[in-house]
Amino acid sequence: REKYGDIGYYTSFDEFIEHDMDAVVLANYATEHAPYAIRCLEKGLHVISEVLPVQTMKEAVELVEAVEKSGKIYFYAENYCYMPAPYEMRKLYKAGKLGEFEYGEGEYMHNCESFWGAITNGNDPTHWRNTTHAMYYCTHSLGPLIHISGLRPVSVVGLEVPQNAIRARCGANSGPIALEMVTLENGAILKSLHGGGCARNSIWYSVYGTKGRCESAREDAQNGDVSIIYTNIDNDEGKEAGVNMYKPVDELSESANGAGHGGGDFYTMYNFCEKILGNENTDCIDVYEALDMALPGLFAHRSAVNGGITMEIPNLRNKEERDKYRNDVACVDPAVAGDQVLPLSSKPLYKDRHN
Repeated sequence: REKYGDIGYYTSFDEFIEHDMDAVVLANYATEHAPYAIRCLEKGLHVISEVLPVQTMKEAVELVEAVEKSGKIYFYAENYCYMPAPYEMRKLYKAGKLGEFEYGEGEYMHNCESFWGAITNGNDPTHWRNTTHAMYYCTHSLGPLIHISGLRPVSVVGLEVPQNAIRARCGANSGPIALEMVTLENGAILKSLHGGGCARNSIWYSVYGTKGRCESAREDAQNGDVSIIYTNIDNDEGKEAGVNMYKPVDELSESANGAGHGGGDFYTMYNFCEKILGNENTDCIDVYEALDMALPGLFAHRSAVNGGITMEIPNLRNKEERDKYRNDVACVDPAVAGDQVLPLSSKPLYKDRHN
C-alpha cells in the first residue's frame, strides 16, 4: 500500500479489500467485473459496477445470489440511461404519456480506430476488447430501452456484420457491428445496434408507444444529439399534439453539467450514493435489471453462431431458472469456457475473405 495525502493506493486486491470503506467502484476489464463484485459483496461492501456485469451465465447466477445473500447494494453504472434524452423518455413513459410500450430502437456506433491502441494497451492481442464477440458490449444501446420500458426481455435474435478492414487493422477478431432484435415480456420489440468498428458514430434512441413517439436528435444533425428530445405524443384530449423539441432539465441538471457522457456519469454516482444513504426513491439499476440489459447480448451471440435462431432469455429473479445455468461457462474465452468455448464470430475473418 502507498499513500498520497489521505488516499491509499494498492497493487494487491487482497490487501485493498481489507481497507476500511463502504463501497467499491469496479472499473477493471469488462470481462472480469463479476468475480470482483462477488468478492466485494461477500465482504459486506456496496458495489457500483462498470459495464458489463458478467461474461458467463455461471457468473450471472453467482452474482445474483451474492447480492441477495449480502443484502448490499449492487448498482450497474449504465450511464447512457441517464443521458438527458433517454432519461426524459423514461420519465414520459412512467408518467403514462406514451401509453403502452410497443417498439424501441437504440444505437451505440463508435469508430474506435483512432484511439484503439490507447485503450488496448498498445494493441495487445490478448486485451478483452480484441477478444470479445460483437454482441458483448451491448448495454449502451440496449440498456436505456430496458430502463425506459421497465420490461423484461424474453427472447433475442442476433446478427453480426462480417469483420471489416477497420476491425482487422485494430486487431479485433469480431464483427464491427452487432444487431439484436429483442422481444419484451409484453410482446414489444427492441432493435439494438452497436459496434466499435463502424465507419461513423451514432448515439440515438427512439421509442414508440400507443400514444405517440419520442426520440433523441441524430448526432449528425449537430443539434445536441442526446441532450435534445423530439416528442410527438397525444395531448390530454387524446389528440396528436404535433412535434415538440426541447432540452430536458431537472433539479440536478446544473450539477450534472460538464460531467461525462452527457451528464450520465454524474447521475450514476449520485444515485448510487443516495441509495447507500437510504433514499429508496433513487433511480437505481439493480442486479436484475443489469442482467436484463446484458443477457440479451450473451444469448444473441449464441443465436448468431447458430444461424440467427431465436434464443430464450432466462429470468434469474426466479430461483428455479438458475439451476440450468449454474455450470454454464460458455463464452469466447477458452481460459474461462474450457470445452464450452464458443466461436468468436459467426463470420469468417477479413483476411480469410480477402486472400
